[in-house]
Amino acid sequence: MSKYKVVLLRHGEGQWNKENRFCSWVDQKLSADGVKEAQECGRLLKEQGYAFDVVFTSLLSRSVQTAWLVLEAMGQEWVPVVKSWRLNERHYGALIGLNRAEMALNHGEEQVKVWRRSYDVTPPPIDRSHPYFLEIYNDRRYGTCDVSKEQLPQAESLKQVLDRLLPYWDGTVGPEVRAGRSVLISAHGNSCRALLKHLEGISDSDIAYVTLPTGTPVLLELDENLRSVKPRELLGDQVKIQAAIKKVEDQGKVQPSA
Repeated sequence: MSKYKVVLLRHGEGQWNKENRFCSWVDQKLSADGVKEAQECGRLLKEQGYAFDVVFTSLLSRSVQTAWLVLEAMGQEWVPVVKSWRLNERHYGALIGLNRAEMALNHGEEQVKVWRRSYDVTPPPIDRSHPYFLEIYNDRRYGTCDVSKEQLPQAESLKQVLDRLLPYWDGTVGPEVRAGRSVLISAHGNSCRALLKHLEGISDSDIAYVTLPTGTPVLLELDENLRSVKPRELLGDQVKIQAAIKKVEDQGKVQPSA
């Protein structure tokens, strides 16, 4: 029986989403379409009567910006926004900045799918020669973390994302849910997928088939143990949502020539 409700949201489209690049921990703002997605999400949630008590985001701008735009569209700008690196996108290591379709052309679609979707395969780690290494690890936002910069990941599987996310869910987000507060989580494709795997008990193999489009709120209904009691519900126009899911899935495929 449902006792709690949580809304989970993958941020609106970022500029590198639009360019089909592995964005990961490189800080990107929303694209113009991403801004519209976040605003439309806020309007939808307002129309459906949602009112939030607290919002949790990652430390990445596209996650925070999405939360701001959603709250603004809802007329709830005053709601506290709490940020943590533990909700960051998966760290794609040496793949950061690369185009997914070009990678599929060079390495095969199946290999790209393994890098993107598998549960326990870690991509090659980033190193100091990588063009975005210093941008990430010299960023002062990571001086505020509950681990040292030296302990931050240099590549992650989805399993490792879940490993660093679970303590935050159990120790910070979950207690807010149990206290009866209305919670919105504005995060990323893989941090959202990792949390869904935990809450819904999705198998290691089946999680590869879970796709979340940008800017689409997901309603989760949880029992007293904070486990899902019914299938997640993607809110909004279902035809548009299915088209958006296909768009995400096609990002890792070889693109047809113009």
